[in-house]
Amino acid sequence: MGSRVDFDAPGQSCTTMAYSADGTRLFSCGSNKGESFIVEWNESGAVKRTYYGLGKRSMGVVQSDTTKNRFLAAGDEFQIKFWDMDNVNLLTTTDAEGGLPASPILRFNKEGMLLAVSTSENGIKILATADGVRLLRSIENRALDASGVASGTVVKGPIVGTFGASSSMPATSLGVGDRTATMTAMVGMNRDSRALLDVKPRVADELEKSKIWKLTEFTEPSQLRSLWLSDSIPATKVIRLIYTNSGGAILALTYNATHKLWKWHWNERNPSGKATSTVAPQFWQPPSRILMTNDRSEKNLEDAVPCFALSKNDSYVMSASGGNISLFNMISFKTVTTFMPPSPASIFLAFHPQDNNIIAIGMDDFSIQIYNVRINEVKSKLKGHQKGVIGLAFSNVLNVVVSSGADAQLCVWSMDIWEKQASKFLQIPNGRVSSPLAPTRVQFHQHVLAVHETQLAIYEAPKIEYLKQWIPRESSGSITDAMYSYDSQLIYASFEAGTGSVCVLTFTTLRLRCRIDPAAYLPSNLTYLVYPVVVAAQPSEPNQFALGLTDGGVHEPPDLEGRWGTPLLEYGAGPSISVVAGSDQQPRRWRA
Repeated sequence: MGSRVDFDAPGQSCTTMAYSADGTRLFSCGSNKGESFIVEWNESGAVKRTYYGLGKRSMGVVQSDTTKNRFLAAGDEFQIKFWDMDNVNLLTTTDAEGGLPASPILRFNKEGMLLAVSTSENGIKILATADGVRLLRSIENRALDASGVASGTVVKGPIVGTFGASSSMPATSLGVGDRTATMTAMVGMNRDSRALLDVKPRVADELEKSKIWKLTEFTEPSQLRSLWLSDSIPATKVIRLIYTNSGGAILALTYNATHKLWKWHWNERNPSGKATSTVAPQFWQPPSRILMTNDRSEKNLEDAVPCFALSKNDSYVMSASGGNISLFNMISFKTVTTFMPPSPASIFLAFHPQDNNIIAIGMDDFSIQIYNVRINEVKSKLKGHQKGVIGLAFSNVLNVVVSSGADAQLCVWSMDIWEKQASKFLQIPNGRVSSPLAPTRVQFHQHVLAVHETQLAIYEAPKIEYLKQWIPRESSGSITDAMYSYDSQLIYASFEAGTGSVCVLTFTTLRLRCRIDPAAYLPSNLTYLVYPVVVAAQPSEPNQFALGLTDGGVHEPPDLEGRWGTPLLEYGAGPSISVVAGSDQQPRRWRA
C-alpha cells in the first residue's frame, strides 16, 4: 500500500526521529553535507519549531533523544547539547570529561536518570542525575550482596558522574552527583517495559525469597494517600484500565463504550511528569471536545465484552465494545479507521511486540485472528479454545503468545508459524464453583500469570508447566482482576462486591503481603455497593497501581516505596536484619 503521506526532512537530511515520553510530541534530528537540524513537528506534518545551537560543519550525522517530556539532547561537535523542548535556544552543553567522537550516539534510559554516550574509543560513558547515581549504587550493592546468586556481571571502571548542571533546569533532572567505582552491566535501558516484561534479573527473585513478611492491613482512610480521578462524563462502570507506556497518563474504557483519559504534567510538585497520587491530573480532551466512543453496532451492550490495546508510543489506541474495532489518535481523539465488523465480535486485543501494524484479536467464536492493519488482511486464524478468547500475552524472549479463554484453558502459540505448542486447563480448587463463562486473563514476565475468579496461578512457559497457585479465602469473594507490578515482584489483585478489597502478594512465593480494605479508599456510604473491576500497574513504579470501579471512578492508591508489607526478617544476604520498631511501622536496619 505504501506510505499514506510523505514529508521532506529539513535540509533533506539523514534523519532520526523520537517521540516525547508521553507520545504527544515528535522530534527529528539529522545532518546533510555538514549542516544539521533539530526540529519539532506538528500533527499535520509541518515543522512547528526549529532549535538553534547545532554546529554548521558536522563531521557525522547528528542524533538526538528526549526525556521526561521536557528535554532534548544531541551529540554534536564532540559534546552533548541540551535544549528545553519549549525553548529553541541551547540550554547547556557538556563534553562528558572528554573522549567523545565528533557526533556521539546517545540514549536516555526510560526514566531519564541515565544517559549512555558512545566514546571515540569504542566505549560507552554513563552520565547520571543524582537519582541515577543512587540507582547505580543500589544495583551495585544488590549485586554484591547477592554474590554467588546473581547471574549478571559486575564491570569495573570509572563512570562520568553527572549531566551538565544548569540553574535553569530542575535538580532532579540535571543535578550535580558524584562518582562511583563500579556498576552492574545494564542491557536495554530504553526498552519498552510492556514488550519486555518477561526479561528480568533473577537476583531480585532470590533476595525476595529470603524475606519473611508481616501482613499489613489498611482499614482507615488516614493510612493511605489516595487520589480520585475526576471527570465530566456521566458515571458508568470502568471495564478496562491502563497506564500509558510513558507512565504519565491513565486511560479507561467504560461499559457504555466511552474512553476517559487523565494526564499528569511536569511541574515543581511533580518533577517526573509521571502519574502520582500527590498531584491531581488533568481530565484531558482535545480542543474539539469530542470523545473517543466505540461503535456498538446492533449488539446488545450487556452482552458485549469491551477491550482495548495501546500502541508502544502511546499515540494510538485500538478499541472495541461489541461492534467494529476502532483505531483512535490519542492526541486528537479522531477515529483513524474502523475494521473487523461483527460477527464474530472482538473481545480481546493485543499489539504485536515487534510490529504495531499487526494485532492479535481474541474472538467470541473461540478463535484468535492475527490481523495486519496496514494491508487490511487476516494473516492467520488460530483455533484451539472451546469458548471465547478473553486474554492474550506476548513473550519476546520465548517468541510465543499465550491465550486464555472462558473455558479456563491456556494455549501457547508460536509467533513464527502461528501453531499451537502446548495447552492446559486451570485446576479449579475443590469445593469452588466457577461461573461457566468466567474469564481467564494472562500476563507475562518470566512466567505466565493466569487470573481466574477462583485463583491466581503461575505457569512456566512455553510448556505451561504448573508452578504454584493462590486460592483466596471464600469469605474474600471472587477475584475480579490481577496484575503484575512493574518489576514483576508483586501481584495486585482486586475482589468483587461484599468485600471490595485489594490484596498485594509477593510473586516468588504467592504469599499475601498486604490487604487494603474498601473502607480505606472508599467513602463510607459506598463501601458495599462499589468495588474494583480492573487493576492497572504503573509501568515505571513498582509500588503504584490504579483501580477502575463499578461506579465509574478511577482510584490511585499511594506509590510509597516499601509500604506494601513489612519484612520481619531478611536472611542470606549478609550480616544485617530488618525489624519493625516504632508506631510508624517503618523498617530499621542495624549492622551486626
